[in-house]
Amino acid sequence: MLIDLGLNTTSESVYREMLAHPDASPPELSDRLRLPERQLRLALDELSELSLVRVSSEDPNHVHAVSPQLGMEILLARQQAELAALQQRVEVGRIAAARLISEFTHEQPSDPKSAVQYLRGLDSIRDYLAAMTTQVEEEILTFATGGAQTRANMQASRPLNLDLLERGVSMRTIYLDSIRRDQASIEHAEWLTSHGAHVRTTPSLPNRMIIYDRRVAVIAADSDDTGVGAIAITSPGLLASLCALFTSEWRQAQQLGQPLTQQPGELTPQQVTALHLLAQGATDETVAKKLGVSPRTARRVATGLLTHLNARSRFQAGVHAVQEGHLPATRE
Repeated sequence: MLIDLGLNTTSESVYREMLAHPDASPPELSDRLRLPERQLRLALDELSELSLVRVSSEDPNHVHAVSPQLGMEILLARQQAELAALQQRVEVGRIAAARLISEFTHEQPSDPKSAVQYLRGLDSIRDYLAAMTTQVEEEILTFATGGAQTRANMQASRPLNLDLLERGVSMRTIYLDSIRRDQASIEHAEWLTSHGAHVRTTPSLPNRMIIYDRRVAVIAADSDDTGVGAIAITSPGLLASLCALFTSEWRQAQQLGQPLTQQPGELTPQQVTALHLLAQGATDETVAKKLGVSPRTARRVATGLLTHLNARSRFQAGVHAVQEGHLPATRE
C-alpha cells in the first residue's frame, strides 16, 4: 500500500504492527508477523532510516513508531524532495542538450526546412519571433525567465499581445516568483490576465522558451545569455518533450492571483529552490540568474537559509537540510 512512498511490504507490515501494539518487543513482533529475526531487523533499520521509528525517550531499549500523521508527512516530504531533485537533473540535462545542439548547428548554415535551426544574435531571434507571431493560430506557451521585466519591453509588447488575444490565441506564460516583488511586472501580468491570458509563477525555470501551436519551439541557446542565439525546433519528438516539460511546470506553478503561502517554520518555494542550487555547488551569481533576482538578493536568501537552518556554513546548512527533510539524502 505504501510502496509508492518508498516503503516495502515487509517494513510496512512491521510499522503497522508497531502502531497497533506499541508495547510489543522485537521478539513479540517476530512472532506476531511470523517474520524471521533477521528480516525484522532489516525492516527496523529501513524504518529508522526513513525516520518512521526511533528510540523511545522513556526507555532507550525500546523502539517507538512515530504517529501515522507524522509518518506519512515524512514519507511525502521525502518523495517531494526526490521528485524536485530528479526534475532539476532533467532540466539541467535539457539545457546541456540544447547547448550541444547549438554548438553543432552554430558552424553550419541554417536550413529553413531543418528540424533544428540555429538563430544567431538578437536581431535574428527577434525577426524569427515576429514571423512566428503572425503565423500562430491557436496557442503560445512561454517560459519567461529573467525576473522583473523592463518597462520598455512590457509597453512595446502590449499591442502585439492584445492583437493575439483578440484573434483568439490562447496565451499561457510562466514567470519567476521574483516578479511578484516588482510592481510594474505585476501590473503588466495583471493586464495580460484581464485580456484573457493565463499567468502563473514558479521559483525557477530551466530556460527561456516559447512554443507556437505545439509545432515550433524557440529556446535560448545559452540560458545565461539569451541574446547570443536561439534554437528553433520543429522535430515532433523534441516538441513533445518540451510541451510535456511546460505542462509539468505549469501544474506546479502558482496562479498570479494566488498568494505564495508559507507555514510558520517552513521554507518558501524560492528558498527551497535556492537550497537545491546551493547544494549542487551553484554560486550566488548562478542562483541570482535562476531566481531572477540580483546577486545581492541571492546572497540575502543564502544568509537567510543559514539562519533558518541554524548553520554556520553552507556545508553545514546542507547537512541540516537533509536532516530536516528539505533535501534528499544521497548514497554513494
